[in-house]
Amino acid sequence: MKLDASRILITGGSLGIGKATAKLFVEGGAKVGITGRDSRRLERAATETGSYPIVADVGDPKDVGETYKRFLDEFGGLECLVNNAGIGLPRYAEDVTLDDLETVFRTNVFGAALMTAEAVKIFKKQNRGHIVNVGSTAGLKGYERGTVYAASKFALRGMTMCWQAELRKHNIRVFLINPSEVATAIGSPDRVERTAPPNKLRSLEIAYAIKSVLEMDDRGFVPEFSVWATNPW
Repeated sequence: MKLDASRILITGGSLGIGKATAKLFVEGGAKVGITGRDSRRLERAATETGSYPIVADVGDPKDVGETYKRFLDEFGGLECLVNNAGIGLPRYAEDVTLDDLETVFRTNVFGAALMTAEAVKIFKKQNRGHIVNVGSTAGLKGYERGTVYAASKFALRGMTMCWQAELRKHNIRVFLINPSEVATAIGSPDRVERTAPPNKLRSLEIAYAIKSVLEMDDRGFVPEFSVWATNPW
């Protein structure tokens, strides 16, 4: 895939990985739309990255429909969807509630599925397209207090594998990027981004990973790509 002039939609583009990826794509010549729930934060990110802002909640079917309407009205088509929107709630096993599960799964799982369903309709008609799902190494191995978040990322990984099996015959590439711990706002109730020390991952490393897999010639794709800090200790 050539970034130049490609039309790319990124969910969760206000902060962190989504914002860094949008900036990198725009610098590469792409036309980028970003979604987010906080209008002020989203507008600021759009200004800083050169992206088109769409205030929307990926877990709301009405917002999903409106997102695609606005994006297509603005750009006239779509080459790539990046399912990046994600939230996390650390919980011990005995403290997990149905509300916790529904809250996280609505964004991390249901939102990704709803956004992908609409993208696939477009991609099948044009017989090409690209979907990047931002998972987590938490979707490879569980950890203490990770019941809710890890379960959502295991689910996203499973959906990714299903989409890969289903969509290859339509020339639709589906990638899964698994960041290890990255200094973002995830897990922060106030959505305040953390600053990465020199030995920890930044959003930029993940943005480069996303860019690198997409830029491979369309005849091949990387099903899954995990990114770890070299020496986090």
